Amino acid sequence: MSKIPVYFMPGLAASSAIFERINLDEAVFEMYFLEWEIPTIKESLTDYSIRIAKKIKHPNPVLIGVSFGGILVQEIAKHINARKIIIISSVRSSVEFPRRMRIGKKTQAYKLIPMKILLNIESLAKYSFGERINKRIKLYEKFLSVRDIHYLQWAVESVIRWDRTEIDEKVVHIHGDQDDVFPIKYIKSCIIVKGGTHVMILNKYKWLNENLPSIILEE
Repeated sequence: MSKIPVYFMPGLAASSAIFERINLDEAVFEMYFLEWEIPTIKESLTDYSIRIAKKIKHPNPVLIGVSFGGILVQEIAKHINARKIIIISSVRSSVEFPRRMRIGKKTQAYKLIPMKILLNIESLAKYSFGERINKRIKLYEKFLSVRDIHYLQWAVESVIRWDRTEIDEKVVHIHGDQDDVFPIKYIKSCIIVKGGTHVMILNKYKWLNENLPSIILEE
């Protein structure tokens, strides 16, 4: 039996290093990792997804995306045949956005986000308070690889303006009940991971390693 190709897409600005603790049985699965590329000027999310889809070299792969990567793999699936689409710490439609993001779309407040500050993670550490915040910043320093201001502006706008309003029930959604970016109360239906936060790809890897194989293979 041929192995099942599984392609992983990281979250916004993150590198595929976020999947370093994810292990699937090598006798059954082949793991491949996609990376963010810098968008061209005024490139639409549709055009971007077509470009990234060209990196996928296997027919009928499994697509797994985290956060914004979850949105992107759903867009990629419009252009290729996928065996299964799995999103983690993400959303299946803009209806699941929290209220602040829906307001941000209407007011275009996202355009006021100081991207230059976000690019300098080290400077954020100087002004942060509390052990929990500093731990998260250390994670960002390690795993956020794309520090291009054009990419960040494009990515934030692409998330906020994502126009999918109908949920694709074929998309498998795994979500933590402590997610502070996409709070569980706005999520319509999903596989719930207790204690899972928005970065549970890093700290709930044991749950994912135990459950992903059966989720992938389930008909």
